[in-house]
Amino acid sequence: MFNEFNLENFENSKIELETLLNSSRKKIDELLVIEEKSYENFVKPYQEIGESINEFITPIFHIDSVKNSEITQKVYEDCLPLISDYETEISQNDNIYTSLKDIQDKSYTSLNDIQKKVLENEIRDFKLSGCHLDNNKKSRLKELNLRLSELSHKFSQNLLNATNSYEMIIEDFEDVKEIPQSDLELAKFEEEGKTKYKFTLQMPSYIAYITYGTNRKKREEIYKAYTTRAPENGKLIEEILKLKDEEVKILGFDNYASYSLATKMANSEEEVVYFLEELAKKGEHRALEEIEEIKEFAKKDGINDIKSYDLSYYSEKLKKAKYDLDEEYYRPFLEQNSVLNGFFNFLYEVFNIKFTQTNAKTWDDKVKVFNISEDDKIIARIYIDLEARSDKRGGAWMNNWHSYYIDKNGKEQLPTAYIVCNFPPSTQNTVSLLRHSDVVTLFHEMGHALHHLLSNVSEPFVSGISGVAWDVVEFPSQFLEYFAYDKEVLKLFSKHYKTAEVLSDEAIDRIIAAKNFQSSLSMLRQVEFALFDFMLHQKLYTNEDEIQKLLDGIREKYSVIKPPKYNKFQNGFSHIFAGGYAAGYYSYKWAEVLSADAFYMFIDSGKVLNRELAVKYKNIVLKNGGSKNMDELFFEFANRKPSVDSLLKIDGIIS
Repeated sequence: MFNEFNLENFENSKIELETLLNSSRKKIDELLVIEEKSYENFVKPYQEIGESINEFITPIFHIDSVKNSEITQKVYEDCLPLISDYETEISQNDNIYTSLKDIQDKSYTSLNDIQKKVLENEIRDFKLSGCHLDNNKKSRLKELNLRLSELSHKFSQNLLNATNSYEMIIEDFEDVKEIPQSDLELAKFEEEGKTKYKFTLQMPSYIAYITYGTNRKKREEIYKAYTTRAPENGKLIEEILKLKDEEVKILGFDNYASYSLATKMANSEEEVVYFLEELAKKGEHRALEEIEEIKEFAKKDGINDIKSYDLSYYSEKLKKAKYDLDEEYYRPFLEQNSVLNGFFNFLYEVFNIKFTQTNAKTWDDKVKVFNISEDDKIIARIYIDLEARSDKRGGAWMNNWHSYYIDKNGKEQLPTAYIVCNFPPSTQNTVSLLRHSDVVTLFHEMGHALHHLLSNVSEPFVSGISGVAWDVVEFPSQFLEYFAYDKEVLKLFSKHYKTAEVLSDEAIDRIIAAKNFQSSLSMLRQVEFALFDFMLHQKLYTNEDEIQKLLDGIREKYSVIKPPKYNKFQNGFSHIFAGGYAAGYYSYKWAEVLSADAFYMFIDSGKVLNRELAVKYKNIVLKNGGSKNMDELFFEFANRKPSVDSLLKIDGIIS
């Protein structure tokens, strides 16, 4: 039913990949000699060839992110040029492109809407890959694609190496006296008969000190280490930008931003910049009030010149004072297994899907695997890897492995996906206790996963998240996040890990009341990142100084508190330099308009756990995957266009 995660022959992956790619080339050549090509005899098997390659290569690239070692790096680097060359070669193949065009022209009236969408997307992507260009330009594009893939991987590896190379050792208990007990236990070690505490740049550890560390100098020390990681990435960024600019100029675009928008829902560069600037204008006044509130609070400690490394510390204290909200109080109620089981109960309540743990092979003992069923029929499988490790890339993400589709023999292929997070690790002596923000992250990544796993689209290239425009791919993930603040939902899993006591209504009310704490500051921060990303790709910035000037200019205009000059945020901006968000980071806010508006339908219905509405959302938005444009699906679900005011209301920025 499902392919097992099996990397026993991992070190020979290059040889196996070469064999697979050569076989795929042969199969495509066989397809191309068919005289009367049709959707069934050409497009369908062509998609399946692509799926088989994705199914083979995904675990190889995935393992380098979650179990990084010299071996995984070598195998990744061995396989990367092979897959890059193959993908470029296929995407520039005039014969495939012409065949797809011919099928579209001859069979258009007999094709269904999903088949038409597959052809539209593929023909568009062939054009964007330069299949219409001469051989010299195609050859250069091939070189550029390979080098950009290498740089992206190097950027990510540098960041992981820098994260793992730093540690801050503290011996004086006064410097850690405010650190929550569960974090302190993870940091504590004995050396030469003395108790000491180690803090690293791995996210749970870094957050613990920057949020609760009493010693201001130590807070700056770890903040500086975090914001100056991987300085060598500065030169990689220069090369990435130069090569991307060359690539899109060959393809006939003015800049990388316009190239990026060719596959997104936004219509123009001006529309994106206007959208972000409008959000900033609407949130600026409130953000200034929020920062003044922190400054006034810090003055009680004699801090009259609040700095970036003070913000988390004093924000946490202010939140506790305003809402009587102490994150540490909640963590015993948010034990990882309890959260996961309660989360599954919620998903059954609203979407009628059931999670059953299975003993499938994984890459780490802490990874859990679940089969997902609907009406007693198994429809998907998910791998969940939640805890931070030193050999694991930071952050949180969903990775799709298999897609749902009906193959050329009429057989149903079931989807699989991975969810990866970096939550506080469990040990022999300590359980993994989450922050509420961790719970929100879990909901977010599951939103992505369900978008992929609940698809029932028969064509793989538009099934699940495949074929979904990048600036709306965050819609389902952000939509699911909102449920993590609902009282009924929280009561499903917020049980004390020792006493089984359920979190009180009063305690939950404090979480809900604090939801929009500093929401305008948060929005301006996202706008700053998004504008920096988008403007960086609107023209060629040739060196680190120019890039820094652009970022400084955006900060001057939109940041209510300026970070120190040593802060080199861009060197760690893996979303755009080692991920798929280049000239697309704005997508988080763009899609949030859809997610906020969709969630308001549940609020307006008077019942957040509204199964009827949730099943409608599942059947229209999730099950259709990328087979229709998201604006069409949203309209079908809501019977109206989305409004940006819903986002501003749900964030408490306007009433």
